Amino acid sequence: MSSYFDILMFAALPYVAVFTLLLVSIQRYRSQSFTFSSLSTQLLENKRHFWAMVPFHYGILAVFAGHLLAFLMPRAILSWNSAPMRLYLLEVTGLACAVLTLVGLIAMIVRRFTNSKLRVVSTPADVILYALLVFQVVTGIAIAVIHPWGSSWFAASLTPYLRSLFIFNPDISYIVGMPMLIKLHIINAFLVVGFFPFTRLVHILVIPNPYLWRKPQVVRWYGE
Repeated sequence: MSSYFDILMFAALPYVAVFTLLLVSIQRYRSQSFTFSSLSTQLLENKRHFWAMVPFHYGILAVFAGHLLAFLMPRAILSWNSAPMRLYLLEVTGLACAVLTLVGLIAMIVRRFTNSKLRVVSTPADVILYALLVFQVVTGIAIAVIHPWGSSWFAASLTPYLRSLFIFNPDISYIVGMPMLIKLHIINAFLVVGFFPFTRLVHILVIPNPYLWRKPQVVRWYGE
């Protein structure tokens, strides 16, 4: 039986998040196109930047690719998992990539808030974004440990739910009975999507093509 909480979080929130993503991203690009940048702080500090960004980007791209494959090819994933050794391999690989993401993310946070120059150029949006990402990665790792075989139940339950959202006929029956930890992970994912256009993550939307034809960008740092 669906509660008002489930309806609000899994039938309404996804559309609010996507609508915010599209509307704010388009408006921001039209009015402040030069803010579509990662606002890299590599010039201010490079050594720890490398050791934070590399594991984070490789880890999160691998984790995202795994989620995307389970969404696009659920039958192939379930077929792959039919052999125990292949299932173990996929689960261990996914968990390792998630841990790699967390290591890079923690290094990013420590770097930003222990360096006086980086603290100056940090914004409240950065703090909120880091909090959302940490929660997402930590809950993802916890789910992999407490509720294993996620690649299988994702393909069997979450994929039909997500596809129902795409056809504007949300069927939350697939997830109402899931543990609260998994529900919080899903809810936080929608919050990340909705908060996405307010952050430096928007640079993902313009990589790499617009950099080939847009006007040169002049960056000036002010302060001591």
